[in-house]
Amino acid sequence: MSYIGKNIKKIRVVKKMSQADFAQIFDIARPSVGAYEEGRSEPKIETIIQIAKYFKLSIDTLLTKELTINELYKFDLFKKEFKGSLDKKVDKPHKDSIQKSTPLVTIGDHLNYIVNYDHADFINNLPEIQFPLNKSKKTRAFQISGSEMEYEGCGLNHKDIILCTPIDKNSKLNTDTLYIVVTNDEIISRSLKTITKSTMVFKPYNPAYDNSSIKKEDIIELWKAEAVFSLTLRSPSRLEERVEKLEQQLDKLLKDKI
Repeated sequence: MSYIGKNIKKIRVVKKMSQADFAQIFDIARPSVGAYEEGRSEPKIETIIQIAKYFKLSIDTLLTKELTINELYKFDLFKKEFKGSLDKKVDKPHKDSIQKSTPLVTIGDHLNYIVNYDHADFINNLPEIQFPLNKSKKTRAFQISGSEMEYEGCGLNHKDIILCTPIDKNSKLNTDTLYIVVTNDEIISRSLKTITKSTMVFKPYNPAYDNSSIKKEDIIELWKAEAVFSLTLRSPSRLEERVEKLEQQLDKLLKDKI
């Protein structure tokens, strides 16, 4: 099985390239890039050689191994994509030690966070957010991406912000609890479904999406959701409307009997 399609997509994400940009560099049609990434076809050997040379990767690596964000960072060509977040040296207290300060990891900072999560300078350069809550321990705020946690007008919306506290992945965890999972490849928000000695299975609220089975060794950080902050204003759900109508009908029946 070749991993060329998955690696092309990963490279594009890290380099912030569109499919059209990638196609133009290697003189191929943009739909072909989509076909590679979706596994519907594979590039010709000539194109694979060009990709390997351009990004200074071995052909064997491109074809036989699915690269992670952290692995791509180890290659010199990609280091500059993450370096900018560490350039500014900040001579001030670590934000994790400030009572009212919570570092905010926006969607745009997800990839940088995966690489630099344990760098104090990177954390100090993140935007900070203050919540109307008493902060008794280290916190982190994550802006979530995607619609996996939204279903029929309920749940979490794209760009919602989740306030979290750190938790040991080997500690006793509660199922049906919302967590932020930081892996070598991505940051996701999911509800814990099951857990074994070596694997954790997380489920989305939206049944249209599959569960995520993640090996514990691939989890860099695990954060427990404490609060959710959203700019999305919801109208009452259909269930709430039906309950309200039933209550009104019941109230009318009781009044008619009197």
